[in-house]
Amino acid sequence: MRTLRVGVGAAGVALMGVGAFLLGEAGDVPDVLVWLAGAVALHDAVVAPAVLLTGLLLVRGGARGSVRGGLLVAGALTVVALPVLLRPGRTANPSVLPLDYPRNWLIALGVVAAVTALWAVGRRFVRARARRDD
Repeated sequence: MRTLRVGVGAAGVALMGVGAFLLGEAGDVPDVLVWLAGAVALHDAVVAPAVLLTGLLLVRGGARGSVRGGLLVAGALTVVALPVLLRPGRTANPSVLPLDYPRNWLIALGVVAAVTALWAVGRRFVRARARRDD
């Protein structure tokens, strides 16, 4: 297991090196650093506290972790989808953004909600069954 972790870690470091090399060739290093700093600040100041607070306020008991996990995935989907969700209308070239992105984003959020609910119910069922077997 340790060998696997070391191998995966080495592959990750190698890929980061490739990314740093490509970024250096592109020449947009300051813009990328500003974007990365903004992403970290947005996550630490907005997304993480909102998820933790929502999980604390909405859910009691064993499903809190499942709900927080679902909220984190939904937040990540939303952050990734924001550029196309907030685009200023149609583009001149209809092949640039050809899909109905708001609808697809809502479908993805529905799938996340359904999987989260199934996960929470499944965990509750397994815990109840374990208590019965004791």
